[in-house]
Amino acid sequence: MLKAITEVAKGMGLTFKHLFRKPTTFNYPDEKRPQSPRFRGVHYLQRHPDGLERCVGCGLCSVVCPTGAIYLEAAENDPQHPVSHGERHARHYQIDMIRCIFCGFCEEACPEDAVILGEEWEIADTDRNAFIYCKDRLLIPLEQKEKFRPGMSWPSKSDLFEHAIKEWHRG
Repeated sequence: MLKAITEVAKGMGLTFKHLFRKPTTFNYPDEKRPQSPRFRGVHYLQRHPDGLERCVGCGLCSVVCPTGAIYLEAAENDPQHPVSHGERHARHYQIDMIRCIFCGFCEEACPEDAVILGEEWEIADTDRNAFIYCKDRLLIPLEQKEKFRPGMSWPSKSDLFEHAIKEWHRG
């Protein structure tokens, strides 16, 4: 009987010990943890400040994609009604987000900085066809263009090291 009482007292002591600690969890839908500076999320296609698309239909992004998730069909640019600044533009541009592994090779290979991987990562859906992102969904609206990596500069190794140390100490 005495052993049972001491075990209950130990359990209650442990409960009270953790009762007044700061919680280690967070309210997920309301609060979101900050992502790493090099995090790669959902793809976006950027525009020039004058509204024309940056993508010139070169196809380097689809060639470098290790999973073949990017399909690009280029077309000649009409001089009277240009779509991009180049001689060609992407008539069809789509990414199969189910096949994408978010490696960022498409972003690195793009000579026009047209493809960027944003910070959004919540892309759940119940329909498989909803994961094929076409140009109308990928193009950033002009009024929101400054929100997406305005002067995209990669952090230095020392900045990344400091960030890792802070995260480690934070627990």
